[in-house]
Amino acid sequence: MIKTKNRGLFIVISGPSGAGKGTVCKGLVKANPNVWLSVSATTREKRPDEKNGENYFFLTKDEFINKIEAGEFLEYAIVHDNQYYGTPKEKINEHLTKGKDVILEIDIKGALQIQDNIPNSLFIFILPPSMKELKRRLISRGTESKEKMIERFKASYKEINEITKYNYVVVNDNIEDAIKKINAIMVAEKCRVDRIEDVALNNLEEEIHENLVDTK
Repeated sequence: MIKTKNRGLFIVISGPSGAGKGTVCKGLVKANPNVWLSVSATTREKRPDEKNGENYFFLTKDEFINKIEAGEFLEYAIVHDNQYYGTPKEKINEHLTKGKDVILEIDIKGALQIQDNIPNSLFIFILPPSMKELKRRLISRGTESKEKMIERFKASYKEINEITKYNYVVVNDNIEDAIKKINAIMVAEKCRVDRIEDVALNNLEEEIHENLVDTK
């Protein structure tokens, strides 16, 4: 009897803006009832259509800083508007311990922090099919100025250079295909030898004897 580890997979997904990683993550959660999408914490104001604990965990700056000092974040960052964002440990550990797979969508800087803290996590980089397609997707959003889009496009080149620090790369030329590829990666990871916790060899001679008798 082979016993495998019950602990879920911790899957960290990154990629340049416009690669479609958010849509891929939502598709993975929808297709897999055993997958939980990690919720980040932030100090920014809650928008009218947002729910605490669903979109973000909304904290005051004092609450956030106290949690930093208590070591309650896997990673955190202060963004340009002087707001804090971070990944809480507690909920992730809670789901992983129950055997649930956890997906964390995060930028590359945050992913590299997590590599230092939890090196045995699964790191997947989402790529657009081409830089031309990435440019088209950014323009089609119609939500940013030309200057902002140029800034994002330049940042994408820098981010793609970090691809060698990830375990897998998935090209998102089709959402359904990208989801299937990541599902396949997850299945393969769960078949790894290092996930075997125990191989029970009790009464091995007896089992061999019984099988030999049955073949006569």
